[in-house]
Amino acid sequence: MSSHTSLIGGHVSVAGGLATGGLKYMADIGAEMMQVFVTNPRAWALTEGKSDEDAKLAESGVESYIHLPYLVNFGSPNPETLANSIALTRYTLRRGVETGAKGVVVHTGSAVSQPRDDAMRQLHEHLLPLLEEIPDGGPDLLLEPMAGQGAMLCATVQDLEPYLAALDWHPKAGVCFDTCHAFAAGHDLAAEGGVAETLDALHKIAPGRLKLIHANDSKDVCGAKKDRHEKIGQGHIGERAFAELFAHPVAAGIPFCIETPGKADDYRVDIALLKSLRDA
Repeated sequence: MSSHTSLIGGHVSVAGGLATGGLKYMADIGAEMMQVFVTNPRAWALTEGKSDEDAKLAESGVESYIHLPYLVNFGSPNPETLANSIALTRYTLRRGVETGAKGVVVHTGSAVSQPRDDAMRQLHEHLLPLLEEIPDGGPDLLLEPMAGQGAMLCATVQDLEPYLAALDWHPKAGVCFDTCHAFAAGHDLAAEGGVAETLDALHKIAPGRLKLIHANDSKDVCGAKKDRHEKIGQGHIGERAFAELFAHPVAAGIPFCIETPGKADDYRVDIALLKSLRDA
């Protein structure tokens, strides 16, 4: 496969072992890459991995990504949340090194009840040092903008500029672009020229930093600020937008990972559809 061809995969179950279960599930749904959780996605527990499974995944040659738990928030005014976010991110980046992951995805977080400026200072103070700790050859930390609900620190492509500035434009800070989040935040990917406008803006603000695309349709209309994923082509974004994403030079060679609703049978359909749009 050409280096300009985007791998297509999904977030996979790791029941039975990170590599043993994850690689089997990946093959079952027809995925060419995979994203996993290495800890409970809704808890702070630093779940110890199995070194043989980590090594097996690293040696498989499969392109893999780790998604941090949803609780992580470097903008939180709660000291306990902040301390747990630091510990869990440091731990997951280490697991990323051990498993050979290309990237670790982190949600860009919320200021919650504190002033936005204070939350951005926390990013600089607490997230930047973790980027500095990533060894040569280690995973990038991939910032995933959110749908724009509440006091989110980063939702639109334009919001990435101050966010990356707070991290001193560190070279290990990459971007994970979620199509549903971007649409919810107001980027109309379904409109004529909407995909090109959005990706052009992303490239202008953060050239070379796009490392992963979360391919999800949206249950809600553009600008709804609701993070509700839908199967590819069955939501308000529609098939055409995904075809345009594959064709845009900014997305050339960037992996597409589905996080759509359903089970393995549904994922097979979504991945097959994306492959047909890519290869058309």
